[in-house]
Amino acid sequence: MRKIYHLAVEATLDVIGGKWKPVILCHLGGQTLRTSELCRLMPEVSQRVLTRQLRELEQDGIVCRKVYNQVPPKVEYSLTDEGKSLRNILLAMSDWGEKRIKREQQNGRKVEILDHNQAGFLQMK
Repeated sequence: MRKIYHLAVEATLDVIGGKWKPVILCHLGGQTLRTSELCRLMPEVSQRVLTRQLRELEQDGIVCRKVYNQVPPKVEYSLTDEGKSLRNILLAMSDWGEKRIKREQQNGRKVEILDHNQAGFLQMK
């Protein structure tokens, strides 16, 4: 099946678009994590949605899934080199979001960012 994008940015959004994928990538930025660890870091996301997002990122070659042959099963996720190549894009998105929230606050809107930590993105090398 042929896939057609009208703009190149669509190809990027096709891979990292959505509410949770950039957050997952930030948490995996400098470390390997198990699903349960990601769940603890992202308490607002359901297990089902997290698993689906991880599988999509794996299919797109952004995340590597390593399964250990043991009982109970152990699965770890880490970024591939392709995933790490998103570093500058994700940092730019994060910086843009910080500036936008500051403008919103200056305009009297009640909005805040709970975690300003970009360490995950910065560690993608």
